[in-house]
Amino acid sequence: MKQWRERSMGLLLCLAVAIPCWLLGKAVPVVGGPVFAILAGMVIALFYREKKRTQAGIAYTSKYILQLAVVLLGFGMNLSEVARVGLTSLPIIISTITTSLVTAFVLHKLMRVPTNISTLVGVGSSICGGSAIAATAPVIGADDEEIAQSISVIFLFNVAAALLFPTFGSILGLSDAGFGLFAGTAVNDTSSVTAAAAAWDGMHPGANTLDTATIVKLTRTLAIIPITLALALFRVVRAKRDGGEREGSFQINKIFPFFILFFVLASILTTLCLGAGVSSSVFAPFKELSKFFIIMAMAAIGLNTDIVKLVKTGGKPILMGACCWAAITAVSLGMQRALGIW
Repeated sequence: MKQWRERSMGLLLCLAVAIPCWLLGKAVPVVGGPVFAILAGMVIALFYREKKRTQAGIAYTSKYILQLAVVLLGFGMNLSEVARVGLTSLPIIISTITTSLVTAFVLHKLMRVPTNISTLVGVGSSICGGSAIAATAPVIGADDEEIAQSISVIFLFNVAAALLFPTFGSILGLSDAGFGLFAGTAVNDTSSVTAAAAAWDGMHPGANTLDTATIVKLTRTLAIIPITLALALFRVVRAKRDGGEREGSFQINKIFPFFILFFVLASILTTLCLGAGVSSSVFAPFKELSKFFIIMAMAAIGLNTDIVKLVKTGGKPILMGACCWAAITAVSLGMQRALGIW
C-alpha cells in the first residue's frame, strides 16, 4: 500500500496528460495520441517543479504500464486471419525488416549513434513504430530519453509516409493490392498505415485496400516476438560474458521479456475464441485500453525527458530514420516488382 501511495501522484499526472492526448489522437490520427502525449509531457517537464512527489508513479508508468499495453495488444491479433492473408506478404515483410535492421546497424557503426537509439529506430522503422519501441525498450534497458528520441524520429517519417505515399503510389501505377502491400510493409505505425490506406481508398473508390494493409501490418507486428526474444538472448549472453553472474548481479528474470510471452498467450486466446464463434467486439475494449496505456506511458516518458537535450542530439537519429525509411520503401517496391505483384 505504501508503494501505491508513493506512485499515485505520478500515475494521476500521467493519466491527466493522457486523456486529452487520447482525444486529440482520435481527432488527428495521422499524428496519433502517443506523439501528442510525449510532446505534452516534454513541454510540461520544462516547467514542472514537483518531480520528487510524482517520480515513482511516472517511472512505474513508463515501464510497467508500457509492458501491460504490449500484453493487451495481443488481443488485437487474430492469428488465423494473419496466416490466411498475411502469408502472401511474408517475403516482403522479412526483406523490409532485415533491410531496416541492417541499415540501422551499419549507420550505428558509421555515425556512432548510441546502441539503444539505433536498435529502437531500426526496430520501430521495420516492425510497427511505437508499439515495437514499447516492446523492445524494456528488453534492451533503454532509458526514457532514448525512447523519446526514437519515437520522435518514427513519428516524423510516419506523417511523411501517410501524406506522401498515396500520391506516390498513384504516380508509380500501383494496383490496389500492390498499394495495400506497400502501405502495410513500408509505413511504420498502425495509425499511419490506416491513414495512408484510407487516403488511397478515397482516391480510388471501391479499392478497399484498408483491410489488406491492416492485415499485412498485423503480420509485421508478430515480428515483435522473435526480435525481442533475440535481443533478450543477446543481453543474457553479454551479461554472462561481462561477469554479471559471477558478481551476483545477473538475474535472467530481470532481462527476459516475460511480458512478450503474455502477448503471445493473449494472441492465441483471441484466435481460439474467434474461431469458436466469439464476437470480435468482445476484445475491442482490450485493444482500446492497450492504445490508451501506450499513450499514458508516452506521457510518462515525455515527463522524464529533457526536450532541450533531445533537440541538440537529434540530428544523427533523424538521418538514421530517413535512411531506414528510404531503404524500406525501395525494398518493398522492389520485392513487389520481383514477385510480380505490382
